[in-house]
Amino acid sequence: MIGPKIQELRKRKRMSLSEVAEQAGVAKSYLSSIERGIQSNPSIQFMEKIGKVLGVSVNELLMSQSDEEIKEQLDDEWLRLAEDAMNSGVSKQEFKEFLEFNKWKQKQ
Repeated sequence: MIGPKIQELRKRKRMSLSEVAEQAGVAKSYLSSIERGIQSNPSIQFMEKIGKVLGVSVNELLMSQSDEEIKEQLDDEWLRLAEDAMNSGVSKQEFKEFLEFNKWKQKQ
């Protein structure tokens, strides 16, 4: 959920709820309700404002813990390879088929 993520980032920056709300130009009560999970579907505009104050993108706010762990495991070379594959026109389906073929080949 996004609320705990915002709260964690805010605390890492050692900012109070009031400071973040004021700098982002959002209601403190609304930010509090997001952090506590009372409200759970903030607008993109809200997330952009909060992200700017906390120094993160909307994507980073939306990323789950497991997404972050995967991202940490992907080094720059893997990311470049995936980007090159996408730019060259390799589809997800073609890539999946290649992986399945490779698994099959290793079993032979």
